[in-house]
Amino acid sequence: MFWASYLLAALAIILAWPAPIALSRAAWPARAPFTAMVLWQSIALAGGLSMIGAMLVWGLEPLGDNLVSASAGFFSILFDDDSAQTLGVIHVFAISAATLLFGHLVFTLALTFVRIRRQRSRHRDMLNLLSSPAADQPATLVISHPAPVAYCLPGGARSVTVMSDGLMDLLSRAELDAVLTHENAHLHQRHHLLLWAFAAWRAALPWLPTSQLAQRSVSELIEMLADDEALRHVDEPTLVRAIAIVGSGALPSPADALDDPLGEEGRSGPVPGASDVSGGAADARSTAHRLRRLLTPLPPLNRIQQGLALSTAGMLLVVPPVLLVAPELLG
Repeated sequence: MFWASYLLAALAIILAWPAPIALSRAAWPARAPFTAMVLWQSIALAGGLSMIGAMLVWGLEPLGDNLVSASAGFFSILFDDDSAQTLGVIHVFAISAATLLFGHLVFTLALTFVRIRRQRSRHRDMLNLLSSPAADQPATLVISHPAPVAYCLPGGARSVTVMSDGLMDLLSRAELDAVLTHENAHLHQRHHLLLWAFAAWRAALPWLPTSQLAQRSVSELIEMLADDEALRHVDEPTLVRAIAIVGSGALPSPADALDDPLGEEGRSGPVPGASDVSGGAADARSTAHRLRRLLTPLPPLNRIQQGLALSTAGMLLVVPPVLLVAPELLG
């Protein structure tokens, strides 16, 4: 199965560098944000599996023709005191590297989750002191601040949308409905879980430029998905005005944006702790992309184009496991 390790390594390189760059520069994701989101997830999952699998398969290659049989031989070495001479130092190093990388990714995923939960807990405590319930909007809190601020704070049954009274003074009733629908879409579609995974990917592999690129692209895509949900309830000019007003708020400093990988849209501005929310740490460029998408809409992808993108995502999720478990199927 030595050639399977080289195929996995080649796939890992493609998914770690040229594929994310090409996808982030493509224009079509704005025409089909859900499809692009699925493709981003498949790239991340397949890339991580290929990276770990390439080292693991190559390390276990002397012990069997596939991962299952080779793993059985490896466990015999560990627990039955069989001779490890068939492996050699280099193969042992590859197995150790794969194990360490897997542990690093899982540990970073858990650590990111704990850190975000703590940040949101602190943020919720601050809101209990600084906010008041909206008079006519359930699960909505109002903070006293002149800047236009709107974001959502995930928390299961305790999820809330937070708005500033400065924003509410600027919005019409229809525009307010657009903002609330947009923020509720983040909560109902569980966007914070997507961003948690991509934030962990970036934290685990900060030396990989495409991890930051993926996080930024996914943050922008979830805003487009929330915009599409808002368009089902309000007309396009109303949503455009609402986005422009909310986007006119002060942007957070780079340090604030990096402190919480799940900061919402940069719209928290100077409000303490308001970046601990569900959306991505977007910037003025992201807001401009969203406005341009609404003002000059492009036709959605046709079925063939959408099917091709989803098929690519499906293949990315199928090929690495096949190369790991049954490489002869692709031979």
